[in-house]
Amino acid sequence: MDEPKFEAAGKTTATKTMKISTVVVIVAVLALVCGAGAALALRSSHEVTFPTPYQAVLLANGAVYYAKVQGYGTSNPVLVDVYYIVTQTNPETKQNNNVLVKRGKELHGPDRMYVNPNQIVFVEPVGPGSKVAQLISESH
Repeated sequence: MDEPKFEAAGKTTATKTMKISTVVVIVAVLALVCGAGAALALRSSHEVTFPTPYQAVLLANGAVYYAKVQGYGTSNPVLVDVYYIVTQTNPETKQNNNVLVKRGKELHGPDRMYVNPNQIVFVEPVGPGSKVAQLISESH
């Protein structure tokens, strides 16, 4: 008579082990699915569009560029039609004068800038009525 009790107890233990194994497998599968979904969400990027033609781009090194930004929000943002400000000092009066310079006049004649997205601190639209927008318009 002890034998049937032993067999029933063995079946109960086997059933409990099987239930625990099933739960562990389900949790592992859910963790993998959630992890894959999170990784995909982090890897996928979506390009941000701006309401104005030009944007001010501040880089981590303190440089500011005024440009048409393409691919912002992706892993490969590009600046085209790029301008920057150079401060010139009049040697006679010692007064500083800020001049907007179009990038591309340098010796290597660049027509675009590929920027590391990790180096972009922020991007702001250049207001259509701003002094920068006015100077860019005059340069065309």
